[in-house]
Amino acid sequence: MITHPAFPAEPWRLRATSLDLDVLAQTESLFTVANGHLGWRGNLDEGDPHGLPGSYLAGVHEVRPMPYAEPGYGYPRSGETIINITDGKIVRLIVDDEPFDVRRGRLLNHEQELDLRAGVLRRSVDWQSPAGRTVRVVTTRLVSFTQRSIGAVHYEVGPLDGPARVVVQSELVANEPMPQPEKDPRAAAALAEPLCAEENLVHGTRVQMIHRTSASGLRVAVAMDHDVTGPDPHVAAESSPDQGRVTITAHLQAGQRLSTVKYVAHAWSARRTTPAMRDQVIGELALARSSGWDGLVAEQRSFLDAFWERADVVVDGDPQVQQAVRFALFQLLQASARAEGVAIASKGLTGRGYDGHAFWDTEMFVLPVLTSVLPHAVADALRWRHATLPIVRERARQFGLRGAMFPWRTITGTECSGYWPAGAAAFHVDAAIARAVVGYVRSGGDTEFARTVGLDLLVETARLWQSLGYLATDGTFRIDGVTGPDEYSALASNNLYTNLMARVNLRAAAALSERFPDRAAELSVTADETTAWRDAADRMLVPYDETRRVHQQAAGFTDLQEWDFAGTPASNYPLLLHYPYFHLYRKQVVKQADVVLAMQWIPDAFTLEEKIRNFTYYERLTVRDSSLSASSQAVVAAEVGALDLAYDYLGETAQIDLLDLEHNTSDGLHLASLAGSWIALVQGFGGVRRARDGLHLRPVLPDGIAHLSFGIAAGGCRLRVDIDPERTRYRLVTGDELTLIHDGTQVTVRAGEVRVLPTVHLPPGPVVTQPPGRAPMRWRP
Repeated sequence: MITHPAFPAEPWRLRATSLDLDVLAQTESLFTVANGHLGWRGNLDEGDPHGLPGSYLAGVHEVRPMPYAEPGYGYPRSGETIINITDGKIVRLIVDDEPFDVRRGRLLNHEQELDLRAGVLRRSVDWQSPAGRTVRVVTTRLVSFTQRSIGAVHYEVGPLDGPARVVVQSELVANEPMPQPEKDPRAAAALAEPLCAEENLVHGTRVQMIHRTSASGLRVAVAMDHDVTGPDPHVAAESSPDQGRVTITAHLQAGQRLSTVKYVAHAWSARRTTPAMRDQVIGELALARSSGWDGLVAEQRSFLDAFWERADVVVDGDPQVQQAVRFALFQLLQASARAEGVAIASKGLTGRGYDGHAFWDTEMFVLPVLTSVLPHAVADALRWRHATLPIVRERARQFGLRGAMFPWRTITGTECSGYWPAGAAAFHVDAAIARAVVGYVRSGGDTEFARTVGLDLLVETARLWQSLGYLATDGTFRIDGVTGPDEYSALASNNLYTNLMARVNLRAAAALSERFPDRAAELSVTADETTAWRDAADRMLVPYDETRRVHQQAAGFTDLQEWDFAGTPASNYPLLLHYPYFHLYRKQVVKQADVVLAMQWIPDAFTLEEKIRNFTYYERLTVRDSSLSASSQAVVAAEVGALDLAYDYLGETAQIDLLDLEHNTSDGLHLASLAGSWIALVQGFGGVRRARDGLHLRPVLPDGIAHLSFGIAAGGCRLRVDIDPERTRYRLVTGDELTLIHDGTQVTVRAGEVRVLPTVHLPPGPVVTQPPGRAPMRWRP
């Protein structure tokens, strides 16, 4: 856990006021700069020491075999792993024959700052060499949102207490040695030297290198060029198959500075030739240099000004949550803004955790946030899913099913999960994709997306449910042998969340098919098929325990033996690392929100009294061994009136990486949990729900928050919501008119007016308990 007081709570930046090598890998993740296409971890400029080197291009991976002791039909034969591409952010320094290394000499001052409005990572260091010379190093690093292939570094060095001979070495390094991951199934596979050299060239201050992956056959080109200013610098360049270097030397007097701007261009392709890739990165470098450093910085700020105007969430009264939610939104932007045709991984481009795979997390947690703050990224992410339809249709046929069977974890659309009870059986990933489609279509007027990509995805996922389930003799539609969101239960019959989400999917597919009959006909959708979808939805089994008066997570779940929570030591969490799944699967123990997740996303399927009883029952079984859980628990806790508990869960999801609560931030950030901070605030305390009859809000505030303000997209409009303890104000930012439901009352907001309504005051909620030692930490600013 990051416990040192080096991260002050500041509203628009994340700043480390000292360097702690014990948490270096964690801070590298936190200080990542990325744009959805290119990601640079926050490694120190000089490359050493490091926790985990990381330079990533979204979609660039290597294929590795997945051997099985007992192979079976339908098992994936190979997996995909994100790789560290050629690292272009390294800039080394030598001062009077002494290499700059924070572990040597004296580190007099060290500060790093991620500026959330400027979109840059700054670093300032005062270092005294072992020989006694003191220098100041000031660097700024960015990955451009406007020029997606470009990363750039502004590097400045100067002596403070006398003359010094300095050598700046700007490098490209391929196949950096990588630390071996821990024996944790959530960690990534380590691949030695995944890049095979094809070309390395030098021209003036430009160095370019092209490599190819052995098994996946992806070609990666990286090139760097430089602008150098200072007193009479000497510049030389060289390259070898896995390393390129531009060396800049100068004699500096006290107060003089040597300044270098390093531009790095990146490209990758599975099809393009070496000459084409070479020309691409040369052209990208030329464009970046024509913009210049100041131009890149100005473009970055302009892009972020527009983003924050739409996306900002204001939290008065809690500076930690204010910082955390802006940090979260910034990281979601960095993971998605320029992804354009590839998956948004669960760690974004901040680390190699989970092998760089995308899961259902993206559609279920990240895309609902992006729908309001960055809608084009939602369309891009769903177009990527759409592009994988040939792969997932074939996967469904392999399993004897119709429609599309989307993978549990993947980079390209191919299933990469070797553990089928928690992988292939987790069909609810289809429902998450369908829900993301429905949310995006309801939010705005993208009719062309709805009739093409949206309809295709809804039809193919609906066909999967129709073929996966069956009509039982009692007249109910059932879906047996599936794994729901709770990964401590598997192969269950009629998982509540899965059934309810499938019901939404089936109805949405029928409705959109009737809205666009011409396109539906192209997909061979018939009136009989839409009737069958609606019939299956209407007959969907919803498991309920009449004795306990709660919904069952799956049929029979509440009859299972309860886990021995009292006999489980705190050191044995997470349970998956200390107990066999055999024991977990046959007990009442919940890894993450499942029934609670259903109440969050399908709220009209439950009465308020049912929500209170369900929440009370499942809280005492939920151990939150997943970072996905706290935000959903926050939302439902707020809805049932347990505002203090909701606030505690907000604090947990907001600080998941800033405090390294899961002890694996070193492998990358938890994007879904970061999205959860927005979800907890907007869905939880804003009470925002998207339903068939429109946008619902029931604003409430916990004691620790004095004012909450956020934006939401709905009905082709952008609505700004400002919540104070007694009054809530609604104002249209764009659009002419929006009808919403405020605490059950229909309200119309028109352009140019502000509607003021009472903030809701809920009666005290239920008193709930969690398993011993698993309550969220008490969160107060």
